[in-house]
Amino acid sequence: MDNKIPQEWNDILLKDVTFIDLMKHRIYNVLIVANPYDAFMLEDDGRIDEKIYNEYVELGLRYPPTFRQVSTIEEAEEVMQSVSVDLVICMPGNADNDAFAVAHAVKERFPLVPCVVLTPFSHGITHRMQNEDLSIFDYVFCWLGNTNLILSIIKLIEDKMNVDHDIEEAGVQTILLVEDSIRFYSSILPNLYSYILIQSKRISTEALNRHAAALRMRGRPKVVLARTYEEALAYYEKYPNNILGVISDVRFPKDGVKDPEAGLKLLREIRKRDEYVPLIMESSESHNREKAEKEGFRFVDKNSKKMSLDLRHLMEEHMGFGDFIFRDPKTRQEVARISSLKELQDNIFNIPYDSMLFHISRNHVSRWLSARGIFPVSAFLKGVTWHKLKDVDAHRQIIFEAIVRYRNMKNLGVVAVFDRMKFDRYAHFARIGDGSLGGKGRGLAFLDNVIKRHPEFNSFAGVKVHIPKTVVLCTDFFDQFMEQNNLYQVALSDASDAEILQHFLAAQLPDSLKADFTTFFQATRCPIAVRSSSLLEDAHYQPFAGIYSTYMIPYIDDGETMLQMLEAAIKGVYASVFYKDSKAYMSATSNVIDQEKMAVILQAVVGNDHGGHYYPNVSGVLRSINYYPVGNEKAEEGIANLALGLGKYIVDGGQTLRVSPYHPNQVLQTSELKTALRDTQTHFYALDTAHPATDFAVDDGFNILKLGLKEAEQDNALHYIAATYDANDGIIREAIYPEGRKVITFGGVLKHDAFPLPQIMQMAMRYGEEAMKRPVEIEFACNINADRTGEFNLLQIRPIVDSKQMLDEDVAAIADEQCLLRSHNSLGHGVSDDVTDVVYVKYDDHFSAAHNYSVAQEVESINNKFLGTDRNYILIGPGRWGSSDFWLGVPVKWPHISAARIIVEVALKNYRVDPSQGTHFFQNLTSFGVGYFTIDTNVPDGLLRKEVLDALPAVEETEHVRHVRFPRALRILMDGMKGEGVVLMN
Repeated sequence: MDNKIPQEWNDILLKDVTFIDLMKHRIYNVLIVANPYDAFMLEDDGRIDEKIYNEYVELGLRYPPTFRQVSTIEEAEEVMQSVSVDLVICMPGNADNDAFAVAHAVKERFPLVPCVVLTPFSHGITHRMQNEDLSIFDYVFCWLGNTNLILSIIKLIEDKMNVDHDIEEAGVQTILLVEDSIRFYSSILPNLYSYILIQSKRISTEALNRHAAALRMRGRPKVVLARTYEEALAYYEKYPNNILGVISDVRFPKDGVKDPEAGLKLLREIRKRDEYVPLIMESSESHNREKAEKEGFRFVDKNSKKMSLDLRHLMEEHMGFGDFIFRDPKTRQEVARISSLKELQDNIFNIPYDSMLFHISRNHVSRWLSARGIFPVSAFLKGVTWHKLKDVDAHRQIIFEAIVRYRNMKNLGVVAVFDRMKFDRYAHFARIGDGSLGGKGRGLAFLDNVIKRHPEFNSFAGVKVHIPKTVVLCTDFFDQFMEQNNLYQVALSDASDAEILQHFLAAQLPDSLKADFTTFFQATRCPIAVRSSSLLEDAHYQPFAGIYSTYMIPYIDDGETMLQMLEAAIKGVYASVFYKDSKAYMSATSNVIDQEKMAVILQAVVGNDHGGHYYPNVSGVLRSINYYPVGNEKAEEGIANLALGLGKYIVDGGQTLRVSPYHPNQVLQTSELKTALRDTQTHFYALDTAHPATDFAVDDGFNILKLGLKEAEQDNALHYIAATYDANDGIIREAIYPEGRKVITFGGVLKHDAFPLPQIMQMAMRYGEEAMKRPVEIEFACNINADRTGEFNLLQIRPIVDSKQMLDEDVAAIADEQCLLRSHNSLGHGVSDDVTDVVYVKYDDHFSAAHNYSVAQEVESINNKFLGTDRNYILIGPGRWGSSDFWLGVPVKWPHISAARIIVEVALKNYRVDPSQGTHFFQNLTSFGVGYFTIDTNVPDGLLRKEVLDALPAVEETEHVRHVRFPRALRILMDGMKGEGVVLMN
């Protein structure tokens, strides 16, 4: 903030206010004590329930009360025994006062139930009431035939029941009405509440979704009714900081007698204590106008036919009701009209100087905000008075910063309904549509909520932890798109992926989305990731991670081209539901494809633009359980895989840096020079922003660039994450020097505290696992600046589903003679004894990775024959299964090997590739209880009896792959905490 502003207002600390605990006490059941005839008159042919219900619906209120009428003590007792009565309305009749006797009997038995008298305006009844004991009644009202009065009575009693708690809880405001005339306050209260309840609708418009809107209405201003000077002053002294305004009669009791100037004395006393609170005097004696205006009070004539309208205008002008109207102080002409918090934020620097000075010197901004339920900002600005800070531009800046801080606070952890009028660069997470958010969408909303519940995430100076700006296109748009474009026939056919995509690209999305998308572009002004979020995706027991497409589109100034790219990307994600691999996966998981629904996430891509390519400094995947603990690491401490550039590099099985967040100084890959040069990242992925394309392909990485570290060095993107290899001295120096190969070590953030990455990763794992009650996998991306500031973006969370099978045996103690294969570096946990089949790659010491594409096709063909059966198999082969680089392993996707129960990666004498763990593949393996074994017989590290497999007859044999079947089931044992796995022969 501007350094001209005193430090006390530079640090804006706002306390979040929740509305869910407001208005806890409600009137649900009303007992009307009256003779049948008077009750019938009140009910107007029995329609009072209907009228009150209609009033509630029209005003957007909930919980309309029900009414029960009794005329005798016996009837009243019968009702009170079966129903919890919240309010008693006593109606004395013309013929007798039996209603009072019934009311006294009820009050004697239920002393805490509020009671009021409702009497027709009749001289006879009024005279007779003078002889009654009215001490049991909270209020006496005059019935003028208007059901609005019943509503006002209920609201007045509810306000009285809730005012102390709601002021303490949230800082709710009150209007103090001082009036002793029964007839007059019976007339004014319905008008006052009518306008307050309209204002409550305005309060609700500041909410981010319908649920929050309903809750915000509970924060409306409350009314307290005082009938004497002492009662009014006591209310003011009790709530001095929460009085929105005072409306007072002139003549009412003071010191036990009617005082013709009690109102003037009261308002003078209040003005002495508060120079800003609006004071309105109302009187039927016209000579009081001059007295009021002389003192600077506003005046309303009770005799005026437009009295209620005059009062309404004064409340608009001085109590902050309605729009904020900025006026020229000389001409009183309107110069600007503000109807929402965002409009105030957008226009605060455009208000003319004189008008701004006029309003801030009278505390109008704070009052308008408090009337709209923006209590934290109102309370903060109330202390920033003109006397303390005589600088209009500084006031503007403080108001702007406070609003931005408040909107950020309220956006966190909330899925807002997308509103083009509200969504801007300060907005956070919104949904378009009424359907489901899908799996990833739910995960993002959950992450956002976790961040909100743990403010310690943002306790590091200069570091912001959040989720990227996100909008979710809900599943109802998927249904609409499919049906209106008649796409199910081609989608469910055997058409190729490319053919399906072309049909989807030719289809039309609803035109109504274009304006929403344009607003999103303007708010983000950066590349956008278009991600799948299906109903089944990332579900607790059947994660569909990595099955559907994720596209990225660059940001360009041409709005029409942006729309074309975004629409094509959304259609591409929709189409991917029906691709060949997706259908195979559906079959493998026993799901029906037409039950799948797709939401789409539109999300700002984390990163920086480097002249045509866009990427973050750090991408990572966290797992809160580590099946590969090294040294003093523990399985429950979790593991992270870090990489430079887009996270697709990790997903595709690239060479990442593997580190435990609890042991950042212990990185096996960089512990020796040889491994650091061999086993660290040499290239990275970035989005091509120089060549925007609208010809989308089935391959969602068609516009992703594979770049070398030289490009990142030229982009100055390696600070704190790279070191330099000094070939002359044969060492790696933890800094970036002009000469020498760059090595991605993340040393600056892991070892030298340049950025609190280890601490934030620890928090993310701990709080994510606590909230989900199971191990989790979390994707994230970081931008780390040269000045050590930056942002940590949480992108996704999903559960890692562990096997529930118990393992009672000591796997390491089993003799080698019993084993077909053994791994001391295994992933997975549990017992399986129903597998008889083994599919393995035919290899020897002269194996060549050049055949790996053919191997993938042959394995897929064999795997397809297992689909639809209850059989599974053990898959064995050299190198990394699932690598996108065929030189490192067999480039299969999960659907190609979905029937495998155990996957074994073998290191050969002339083909040694470090085992892969950093892909979506991992999530599917663990979620389906699939074991992952690594065996290196050269070390030796593990055991594999290939000669046993070679001796068995082949069920099927191709050029590179062999399928064999044992006569008896093999027994698989995996100890995930110790990393030991064996397959036993019976």
